[in-house]
Amino acid sequence: MAPRIQSVRTLFISDVHLGSKDCKAEFLLQLLARVRAERIYLVGDIVDLWAMERQMFWPASHHSVLQKILQLAQGGTEVIYIPGNHDGVMRRYRHPDVAKIRIQRKAIHVTAAGKRLLVVHGDEFDGATCHGRWLTWLGEHLYTFLLWLNRSINSVRSRFGKYYWSLSAYIKAHVSQADRLIARYRSAALQEAQKRGLDGIVCGHIHHPEIVVSGGLIYANDGDWVENCTALVEHPDGELSLMRWTDADMAVAKQPKPSRTRAAEAA
Repeated sequence: MAPRIQSVRTLFISDVHLGSKDCKAEFLLQLLARVRAERIYLVGDIVDLWAMERQMFWPASHHSVLQKILQLAQGGTEVIYIPGNHDGVMRRYRHPDVAKIRIQRKAIHVTAAGKRLLVVHGDEFDGATCHGRWLTWLGEHLYTFLLWLNRSINSVRSRFGKYYWSLSAYIKAHVSQADRLIARYRSAALQEAQKRGLDGIVCGHIHHPEIVVSGGLIYANDGDWVENCTALVEHPDGELSLMRWTDADMAVAKQPKPSRTRAAEAA
């Protein structure tokens, strides 16, 4: 028997960072194999051209993710690609469709419940969270160091049979300055949705998955596939939820008996 497939109306994925050593491509492949969506939004930073400029890194699993997305698009799934800052070169691409994937700067998504949501990557809100170019530069380099340290720690953990643990996500959750930056980003995103007369916004960029309702507006950040391995899901009734793929899901997915298989857990 084939593993149980979860059907959803819409799947939002961002910040995969294919081409980066920190990308969890294997986790995303498993999720894409278990979730059938009518529509998929690729909400930016799918390919990390910045990382590839520094060092070429393209293992088979990264290629498989692109192949899977192309297969889904050619098989009838509507795929909308909204480039981010790390794959920003695609923003200059003038042809709207590539291999049945629609490329656009932003989108208005209408849920089954009638909610109108702005879909953008989210780097356009950086000005609301950063105070000066040098602080932005410092933040990017500190984050790069954290990801390197995170990779090293988890390499040791895996040798002892321990599951993946995100150091950078832990720091974001426990450092007050990070909380303030995330809150400012969320506020800027919600203000943009309000200015456009919409019901909310879906974005990525900051690698912090959450769904917040504030002042009647929806803020949904779909997270990433570097630290958190999350996607945002719209269910057939229009309800939004976060789906997280973990080492435990990977272990279950590799089991030969279907009776022991379970779907990706909702966060």
